[in-house]
Amino acid sequence: MDTEAAVPERDRSSAADQAEPEERSRSVVLRTRLARSLPLWWADWRRTILLALAAVAALLLVSTFVVQPFQVPSGSMEGTLRIGDRVLVDKLAYRFGGTPRRGDVIVFDGEGSFTQRGGTDFVKRVIGVGGDRVTCCDAQGRLLVNGHPLDETYLYAGDTPSRVRFDIVVPDGRLWVMGDHRDDSRDSRDHLGDPGGGTVPVGRVIGRAEWVGWPVGHWTRLRRPATFAAVPAPAGAHG
Repeated sequence: MDTEAAVPERDRSSAADQAEPEERSRSVVLRTRLARSLPLWWADWRRTILLALAAVAALLLVSTFVVQPFQVPSGSMEGTLRIGDRVLVDKLAYRFGGTPRRGDVIVFDGEGSFTQRGGTDFVKRVIGVGGDRVTCCDAQGRLLVNGHPLDETYLYAGDTPSRVRFDIVVPDGRLWVMGDHRDDSRDSRDHLGDPGGGTVPVGRVIGRAEWVGWPVGHWTRLRRPATFAAVPAPAGAHG
């Protein structure tokens, strides 16, 4: 006959019930010790720090995928943008079916068109898009796009539209770009003999410059000049 007494089920339950409060008590003690080991300022600043970290993460996401600040490195766009200006670039402007339009100020990666390796970002104005014939110049010294003369009121004071003569048809999927300070801009004209004839692939465009965000005294919305609205479609284009 077994001499070991069986533990009734209710006794096991009772033991488990007693263990649970003990476990909870140990957990509370551990949390209390952890809280006491943290610096006193953590309790006061925890919420602020977490909010700041969340704001930084959101800013990084916006800068990567939506709007990116870009500092103007040279005087090639003077008349519109000055050296050191920080422009806000809309990186979604040409996504989801959108394409650059004549007159837009764009930021693009010049690797393969303006530079051969180690791509550098440039900021220029779109003068011609795929299919356009861009010519310099008519009898009055104006650029022609599809035969239409441009009234380029945005040019740097004293500049002519171009001191270099050219006549080019922009290949499909590419852009002819020029700086607003024509006498101080290395742009499509300087790469006429390179592959692509000085034009920039649309796929290399980072985005459209929308605002001058800094310095405060130069806050400006970058609008498309009215002169481009009258440019006709290129010959043979179907609307």
